Amino acid sequence: MHPFRAAVEARDTAAIEEMLADDVVFTSPVAFTPYRGKTVTAAILRAAVRVFENFRYVREIADAGGREHAFVFEATVDGKRITGCDFVRTNEAGKIDDFMVMVRPLSAAQALSVRMGAEFPRIAAEAEAAGDPRP
Repeated sequence: MHPFRAAVEARDTAAIEEMLADDVVFTSPVAFTPYRGKTVTAAILRAAVRVFENFRYVREIADAGGREHAFVFEATVDGKRITGCDFVRTNEAGKIDDFMVMVRPLSAAQALSVRMGAEFPRIAAEAEAAGDPRP
């Protein structure tokens, strides 16, 4: 099991944050513009841990070089079943420098968008408190 998967399944947000590169780019399934930087990405991932219910990975796929990973997950958001995939790439130092999430179906993605939108003031406050004024 990949250490990222283990940290997510354990809901260990400190371990997840430690795995992020300072220049990580996070592409959300519900926001058009990617987020850049460890601070805001960590805040977003902490919010995701709060929003997703019954979260579990059901499949893990990696490239032969071990730097590209796809983690297929299932969860619920406000009673809607959601299936998604976390695509992560690690840099030469083993830190996650690219993180993209995709989800389906549309109704669950919309529920996720509403819930994450409600989390955004807290995400912004956490990012700002950590020295990143631009979530």
